[in-house]
Amino acid sequence: MQTNTISATGILNLDPSCTPWEQRLNTLLNAGLGAGADLVEVFLERTDHLGVLAEQDKITSVSPAFGMGAGIRVFRGVRDGFVSTNDLSDAGLAEALDQALAMLQLERSTLSGSSAFQGLSALKNFAATKHDWLDRTPNLDVITQRLLEGTQCLERLGQHLDVRRSSFSRDWQEVLVAASDGTFARDIRLHQSSGLSVLAADGDHRASIARRYGSTDKPNDLCDWAIEASAQEVCSSASTMLRADYVDGGQMPVVLANRFGGVIFHEACGHLLETTQIERGTTPFAECIGESIAHPAVTAIDEGLSDGAFGSLSMDDEGMEPQRTVLIEDGVLKRFISDRAGELRTGHARTGSGRRQSHGFAAASRMRNTYIAAGPHSINDLIGSVDRGLYCKSMGGGSVGPTGQFNFSVEEGYLIENGSLGKPVKGATLIGEAKEVMPRISMCADDLDLAAGYCGSVSGSVFVTVGQPHIKVDSITVGGR
Repeated sequence: MQTNTISATGILNLDPSCTPWEQRLNTLLNAGLGAGADLVEVFLERTDHLGVLAEQDKITSVSPAFGMGAGIRVFRGVRDGFVSTNDLSDAGLAEALDQALAMLQLERSTLSGSSAFQGLSALKNFAATKHDWLDRTPNLDVITQRLLEGTQCLERLGQHLDVRRSSFSRDWQEVLVAASDGTFARDIRLHQSSGLSVLAADGDHRASIARRYGSTDKPNDLCDWAIEASAQEVCSSASTMLRADYVDGGQMPVVLANRFGGVIFHEACGHLLETTQIERGTTPFAECIGESIAHPAVTAIDEGLSDGAFGSLSMDDEGMEPQRTVLIEDGVLKRFISDRAGELRTGHARTGSGRRQSHGFAAASRMRNTYIAAGPHSINDLIGSVDRGLYCKSMGGGSVGPTGQFNFSVEEGYLIENGSLGKPVKGATLIGEAKEVMPRISMCADDLDLAAGYCGSVSGSVFVTVGQPHIKVDSITVGGR
């Protein structure tokens, strides 16, 4: 007999208070343990996504998407089997469980089916106050109006703009997590991001500038967006960089701006502090707990608690509440970012960091809001300490190797000469390796700020925050002409 309950929107309802999910999950988890598994976990979700793009003065793309499904993970010893399915009937979930068990050479049919499962704990319902969030987000008419307002602001405030774009993305997700250790938790998440980008061109001169903003759990975020101020920031940067000279490369001190400047720490070092990297043998810091891996000026934190930040969450995708994790304190490595599998295989305690893009991925240790903490200095202190170097006001894209080698472009940069900002320069690239650069971050300013981003890794793309105050790196390779 089919026991699904369908909501008014036609999407499976995951609220156990009005559906038989608790009974169904108890039966499923009991069956998995009875087959010989040490632990069974079920992740259920339904999603509602909308992406909208405006180019010049037209809406050129509207991309809605809906989804639902389950991911079932079975552990035995340090091994695990994972299967995902879109079939949420009893038969569909049972088949997915059987496939996950088979990966570990287990079968329900060959054993008695009895287990020591005590049943699920009382539901932790973080979604209770969030049921109307999707209804409170802006409709397509409002989104269209705001995005076109953005491209019109760019036209009015900018010069020599060949391309003007504004974009908006809304991701609503309901999740229900149950595991045979008693875990039983439900949440609703809402992520919204908006952005502006331009391509300025004048003869042979070109400049491409983009800014993105994002929030968690703020239904009115798009309506509250200060579009004109954002457009002014983008246009000012494009105008400055359009005719900037190309930088001369070399080894030099660099001052990195706050907010998205933290992407380098996130990519080059943060990933190396995830237990997935210990499991793979790709982090040079695996045996460095209690040792100095950075300059004493550096304290680095990963947490899921900052109000409205893109990487914040009420619970991770394994049902654990987030916490504030000090990764590096005064240069000394203190903790790793860990999930359920990471704790099992490496011994590092879970940190509420088990995250996944969707039910199609098994959770893995992933960053949330990750940043270098504020220090005692002013921006002028940092710049004034440099005789000749580079100020990186805005970072662009880049690439990172498996053990922390990085290569990041500088979107907006300025020379530093005799302790003062000089002329703008373009074409700069920062090149280095985490274990070499971290000990060279000698000064941190007092202006910590965060920026929204997306992070791709073994469990898909997840919402994260990067951040830092202005920091000074004593010496780094700057690629240029």
